[in-house]
Amino acid sequence: MSGLDIPETVPVGDVAEFSDTVDVLVIGAGMGGCCAALEAARAGASVLVLERSAAAGGTSCMAGGHFYLGGGTAVQRATGHADDADEMAKYLTAVSRDPEPEKIAAYCADSVEHFDWLESLGFEFERSYYPAKAVIQPQTQGLMYTGNEQVWPYRELATPAPRGHKVPVPGDTGGAGLVIGLLVDRLTELGVQIRYETGGRQLIVDGDRVVGVQWRDASGRTGAIAAATVVIAAGGFVMNPEMVAEYTPQLASKPFTLGSTYDDGLGIRLGASVGAELKHMDQAFITAPVYPPSILLTGLVVNADGRRFVAEDSYHSRTSGFVMDQPGAKAFLIVDESHLERPEFPLCPFIDGWETIDEMADGLGIDRTTLQATMDRYNTYAARGEDPDFHKSPEYLAPQDTGPWAAFDMTLGKALYAGFTVGGMATTVDGQVQRPGGEVIEGLYAAGACAANIAQDGKGYASGTQLGEGSYFGRRAGRHAAAVAGHVATAVTTGE
Repeated sequence: MSGLDIPETVPVGDVAEFSDTVDVLVIGAGMGGCCAALEAARAGASVLVLERSAAAGGTSCMAGGHFYLGGGTAVQRATGHADDADEMAKYLTAVSRDPEPEKIAAYCADSVEHFDWLESLGFEFERSYYPAKAVIQPQTQGLMYTGNEQVWPYRELATPAPRGHKVPVPGDTGGAGLVIGLLVDRLTELGVQIRYETGGRQLIVDGDRVVGVQWRDASGRTGAIAAATVVIAAGGFVMNPEMVAEYTPQLASKPFTLGSTYDDGLGIRLGASVGAELKHMDQAFITAPVYPPSILLTGLVVNADGRRFVAEDSYHSRTSGFVMDQPGAKAFLIVDESHLERPEFPLCPFIDGWETIDEMADGLGIDRTTLQATMDRYNTYAARGEDPDFHKSPEYLAPQDTGPWAAFDMTLGKALYAGFTVGGMATTVDGQVQRPGGEVIEGLYAAGACAANIAQDGKGYASGTQLGEGSYFGRRAGRHAAAVAGHVATAVTTGE
C-alpha cells in the first residue's frame, strides 16, 4: 500500500459485531487526544482512547515543553510582563498565513483559563523569566520569548510579550511528557481506558455520519467500536515519506524529522476518507538554530549571492524558513573576531576563518564585490544602531569590521535541520471536521497535529503553539463531542 492511500469507509450495516460502544472514542493519546478525552469524561461521557504505541504521549513527549499562552497569565504577571488577549490575537493574526479569526479570538480570550487548567492537572509553571535569545530555557525558567514578537514588523503590529511557558523540567525535552503523565493519571481516576497497541484503521459510517471505528491491535486482531462521536488526534505526517514528498518536499530528504513512528498521516487520511477538507498541507516547521550564543546574531546572514535576506534576530524557525527560499537553500552566517563565539551544540557547522573579506568570498564561492558591498552597508548602518533593510533590533546590531572573519554554514544538507508538518483537517472552533465549503461532518472531530488551527505559516510558527493549541482545542473538541453524544443518546432513547 502507498502512504497516500485513503482508507475505505465501512458502512455500519456491514459490521457484524461491536466490541465496545461508547459516547466518545478518541484516536491517539498525545496531548490533543488526552485533553479531549479528559474533558469529555468530565462532561459525563463514556470515553475510550485507542493508542497505536505502547505508551501515551506520541510526538508530544519529544517536545521541549513550551505552551504558547498569554493574555496575562500568572507567570507573565509575576515576572512583570503586561499582556492582554487583544494584543496576543493581533500577533497571532499577523503571523498566520490564513488566520481564522474565531479560533484566534477564542484561544487568546481563554488563554489564562487554559493556563490555570493546565496547572490544575498537578504541576506549576515556575514564576521566572529567561531573557536571553535561546531555543529553550537552559533550566526551568517559566517564561521566555518563543516567537517573533520583538521582530519587525510584528513589534509594530502588536505589543510584544513573552508567551513561551515552559513546564518545569530541565533540559530540551521531557516537559510535555510530565503533562501527559498527569493527564493519564486524571483519566485513570475517571475510569477512562487507554487501549494501547491498538489503532483505528477505518471509519464506520451511517450515511454521512461517522458512527464508529474499525480497529486493529499489535497482534493482528481486529474489531469495531460504535461511538456517538469520534475524535481523531493521531498526529501529523512527517514520518510518511510519500505524503512528505507530495505535500512538503522541503522535508523529503535532508532534514531530521521530528516525530514519532506513528506520525504517518493515517489520522489525516481517515478524515479524507469521509470528505474532510485538508488545509496548509504544504506548510512545515523547519529549523537549524544558529543560537545560542545570542552574540552570533550581531553578525549577518547572506545567501549564495552574498546578499542579506532576513533580519538575523528573527526566531530560528523564521530565519530557517527564509533560508529554504534562497537559491540552492544556501546561506552563511558571517561574524568577525570580536563577535565570534562557538555554540556548545553547533547545528550550523563552522566553515573556516579568513584574514580578509576577499578571501572569505572566495572560500564561500561568493562574488567578492557583492559580499564587500553587503558588509560595508551593514557595518555602516550598524555603527549607527540602524538597519534600514531588515530593521533588526538595535541590541543585535554591531559592525562586523574586526578581522579575521568566520562563517557558519546554514545551507540545507550542511546544517542539521529538523522539522515537522503543520497541515491537517479543517475544523470548527470546537473541533468538528469540515468538508470543503465549511459543512460539518457529523460525528467527527479532530485535534492536535492532524487538525489545522493556529499559526500554520512555517515562518510564523512560535514554539509552544502545537502544545498550546493542541491542548486547548483538544479540550474544546472533547466537550463538544460529549455534548453531541448526549444528544444522540437522548434521541435514540426517545426514538426521535
